[in-house]
Amino acid sequence: MDGGSDWTSTLLVLLILTSLFLNFTDIPQKMQLWRWASFIRKRLYQLSELENEGRRKAISYLSKLGVSDPRKFMENFLDNFFVIEPVSKEPTDIIRRLKHLLRVRNTAVKAYVNEKLSNVDAWKRNNTEVLLEIVSVIRSINKVVRHYFQLCLKYSNWILVMQLALEMPQILRLVKSYNDAIDAFLKGTPVGDGVGPLVARHFIGVTKPAEVAEETDLYITEYEGRKLYIIKARGPGATVGWPGEAVERIVNRLEGKVARIITVDAALRLESEESGEVAYGVGAAIGDPGPEKIAIERAATRYSIPLEAVVVKMSDAEALNTMSKKVYEGVQKAVEVVKKIIEEKVPKGENVILVGIGNTVGIL
Repeated sequence: MDGGSDWTSTLLVLLILTSLFLNFTDIPQKMQLWRWASFIRKRLYQLSELENEGRRKAISYLSKLGVSDPRKFMENFLDNFFVIEPVSKEPTDIIRRLKHLLRVRNTAVKAYVNEKLSNVDAWKRNNTEVLLEIVSVIRSINKVVRHYFQLCLKYSNWILVMQLALEMPQILRLVKSYNDAIDAFLKGTPVGDGVGPLVARHFIGVTKPAEVAEETDLYITEYEGRKLYIIKARGPGATVGWPGEAVERIVNRLEGKVARIITVDAALRLESEESGEVAYGVGAAIGDPGPEKIAIERAATRYSIPLEAVVVKMSDAEALNTMSKKVYEGVQKAVEVVKKIIEEKVPKGENVILVGIGNTVGIL
């Protein structure tokens, strides 16, 4: 009986000590910190492997194009081409300032690539620019994640470590999408983001293009008695052109005599939606930082031109990688939607501007 009583007393003491240990010390939090930190370290290793793989692909491609020191060429790009956003506290003319900065950077990147690849076809130079941009994005994500991880450890903030750990699967998925996208641009195959140019291509036929803005072409044709002014970036290289500037110029050239402006682009789907779904609405369907979208909106507003938006839904991974069957089927649906808009909302003899927004890699 005494032995049983001793064991009961010992167990009670242990329970009290354990309760004190768990509730009045920070050791449990530190144990959680170690646990989540270990989880993150494993994912950081995967991030580094993806970054290194992307670098190897880029270096191999640059070497085949004849760059003498591809590693140095790539590293110089990663370290030297960034954009500081314009002052936003004084918003006056912020769009024009942002466009100027984007133009300057775009020109600098092209000059940097052209310097080493002057004897290579223009579309291959465009693909090289996008390839370098993808490697740069992967590197930036890796650096930012490591920054926050080390910051969490520095201040022993187990809550932030837990939040970062919970975000890691999604971050890894995004980086893997970028890494896989490298293959699509190396091969020059159409990607999901090319749905806009591909829809535009269906209405072009054999019409010859005329340059309307930098790396942006205009095709003039007819459809069911309506005159179509079709705008898309110049393929088959990887570029998105300057569609807003192109729309603005065409609207001004026609003195506002435009019945409809129809923009077609890719759109990120919700998890509850299916890839390839087509949605139709009002506005400018374009995902640029702002200058091109506002140019379309201003041109339409100045002359009270209705703005129609047609989008094909897809995931971020599908937008970056070779176009899937579902997304291509969405392109066919989008073509029919555009035809319906023109036939039902545009009187015969009127002008329509159709803008295929997106990357034209692999699309003439």
